[in-house]
Amino acid sequence: MRDGLKKLVWLVAIVLFVVGFYGLYARLTYGHRMADYGSYVTWGLWVAAYIYFIGLSAGAFSLSTLVYVFGVKRLERIGKLALWTAFACLIAALLSIWFDIGHLWRAWRIPTHWPVSMMSWMAVLYSAYFLLILVEIWFAMRKDLVERAQQGSAFCSFLTFGSRDTSPEALARDKKVLKVLGIIGIPLATAFHGGVGTLFAVVAAKHHWHSGLTPIVFLVGALLSGAGLLIFATYIWGPEEEAERNEMIKFMGYILIGLICFDFLLEIAEFLVGSYAKVPEEYLPIRYIILGYYGKYWYTFWIVHFLGGVILPILLAWSRKPGAVALAGLLVAVTFLSVRLNIVVPGQVVPEIKGLEWAFFGPGLKYFYFPTLEEWLLTAWVTGLGMLIFLVGEKLLPVSANKN
Repeated sequence: MRDGLKKLVWLVAIVLFVVGFYGLYARLTYGHRMADYGSYVTWGLWVAAYIYFIGLSAGAFSLSTLVYVFGVKRLERIGKLALWTAFACLIAALLSIWFDIGHLWRAWRIPTHWPVSMMSWMAVLYSAYFLLILVEIWFAMRKDLVERAQQGSAFCSFLTFGSRDTSPEALARDKKVLKVLGIIGIPLATAFHGGVGTLFAVVAAKHHWHSGLTPIVFLVGALLSGAGLLIFATYIWGPEEEAERNEMIKFMGYILIGLICFDFLLEIAEFLVGSYAKVPEEYLPIRYIILGYYGKYWYTFWIVHFLGGVILPILLAWSRKPGAVALAGLLVAVTFLSVRLNIVVPGQVVPEIKGLEWAFFGPGLKYFYFPTLEEWLLTAWVTGLGMLIFLVGEKLLPVSANKN
């Protein structure tokens, strides 16, 4: 069963990478002309994919701290898996936002405006997080890399960088370093993903985003989607011993249910409060989420998110069957892209000045957005690349619980 799922994941990753390659070609050849956003709706699918992937990364990393900082024994065997998942998702996130930039090769200018720009803060935090996660992965795998090097693996021998000491004292030192890195990583992961929420929240002209609760919503969503992805990864690449793996998945299933309920509570509270007074700037984005944009795409919330990302996962996780809990985690992880789209797009479709949508006509001068085929294909390519990074790393490195 698990071998079949591994082959299926490989197949999905390759198909997404190959099919999506045209989206990469179109982006590099035609720039933003093939995208549907314009002068009014300036952020679209790629921004939603960016906050989606960065949430997966932050969530998976935060769960790794349960192992390396808080010493949760039940999850000890999946610490490396959580870190590698966070790394692969981080690469996908950075690529998504890089492709959204108009001039790709000017990305280096973003950190140069630190500390006055919120985006420059994000660049600094991402750089720090990227380096921290690489160092933490190395310390988490160092013992296994040395053992593989001793078995004749030249690749693992190179990655040890000459560190071959596996004495009890050296391993104890590694654990201390991992704990320190994890402690540093907790506020760092909170800061950079909460910072993404803050990036939206400080845009005062967009009332749907402009709330002190927005960074909290981003953080809870990251924990939820990251937990869902890690549960599915644990089902496939977790411990070989079925009893240990099943207990681990059941335990994580309880965490998943709690996070689903808390995240949906925040969402419902936002909808009820925003709808009560019928203030257009507050109410219209919520109406667009629930009823769809001009009556279209209502299923994004009701079927993809509510049914596929809330109701079914709770029912599946409540059954306590490992396979069902893993499916619940996958559903949450996959459907959460709809949540990110329903944050990014509806917040931009309400004109800042009444009647502005009828005042001017031309390319890009519209308050309606739906991703083009090329946008979807580029997102598919980024997703496939992130999956392949994870899968190739899992093959070459001692990432899974069974590779020592």
